[in-house]
Amino acid sequence: MTQTRSDLSIVAIIPLYNGARWIEQAIKSVLAQTLAPDEFIVVDDGSTDGGAGAAIVERLAQEHPIIALLHKPNGGQSSARNFAARHSTSALIALLDQDDVWYSTHLEELVELFKKPKGLPIGWVYSDFDDIDDDGKMVSRSFIDKSRLENPKRHLPTLLGQGAIIQPSATLISRAAFEAVGGFDERMCGYEDDDLFLRIFRENFDNVFIDHSTSQWRIHESSCGASDRNDESLRYYIGKLLRLYPDDKWRGHYYARDVIAPRFINIWLQMYIRAGRYKNRAKMNEYIDDARALVPLLGWRRRIFYSVVLPLMRVPAMGQAVIAARPVLHRVYRAIFA
Repeated sequence: MTQTRSDLSIVAIIPLYNGARWIEQAIKSVLAQTLAPDEFIVVDDGSTDGGAGAAIVERLAQEHPIIALLHKPNGGQSSARNFAARHSTSALIALLDQDDVWYSTHLEELVELFKKPKGLPIGWVYSDFDDIDDDGKMVSRSFIDKSRLENPKRHLPTLLGQGAIIQPSATLISRAAFEAVGGFDERMCGYEDDDLFLRIFRENFDNVFIDHSTSQWRIHESSCGASDRNDESLRYYIGKLLRLYPDDKWRGHYYARDVIAPRFINIWLQMYIRAGRYKNRAKMNEYIDDARALVPLLGWRRRIFYSVVLPLMRVPAMGQAVIAARPVLHRVYRAIFA
């Protein structure tokens, strides 16, 4: 059934935490939309910058009364998003991180896809996105590798094995779907988006993908994804997935062995490599321990491979050698497990 305009009202939500450097650009990208949101909420999540970011929001709110600035004690990005959703009424939720940017047609393009649902109700629509650096300079146009990743999302094993790879700033979410799954898991800062869209998918909501960029994603060292808090969130999420997705023997899906453990060992190794660039030995060893904890869940060939390689990587010189030889090891790995 085609939705009416009242079904397509939009709230734009920006969580703010010590984001004075970027918040004005983010807000102005909302104000520049060819389709204006019906509500616009910025949540100051207990910033410790002396009110610098909030002052920018207040100044812009005087010029644009649609902007509402809310305050709450610090609880993390998931908590701030949920808080704003509870203080809004629009049918669709548009998320924007404080350091990201929407292109001017972002809302107009995404809302169009809600007008003609087919079969299951639409839980979210999303687009590709561009990757920009700390200074807002372009790094990658169209970040998503469409040749490798499944878009739109259609299969649980693929979602568990690949991850959602959905940037919240590139989405428009149905409030009905958001509330059906209880919003973001507030224990998470990192992978909370992966968790949310997986749960919406599992609750029988559809999703639609736009294969070009409608926003810019800024990743930098002070992002949530580059923090100790992200590491703890990742550990929590791995445990959550292992609890929620036991083997489905009838379908022949062995989730822990075939998709969850291999995926997250690879993620821990990527983080190991990043820590190696900064010569952070403590973090390198921490990530190796995290990867080794998943090895017993693997099939026998992968268990043997990682049981040999991972202990060697605890030795700094061997770790650097493994990093240098990564292309060769990747080819060996693919030859064994292809």
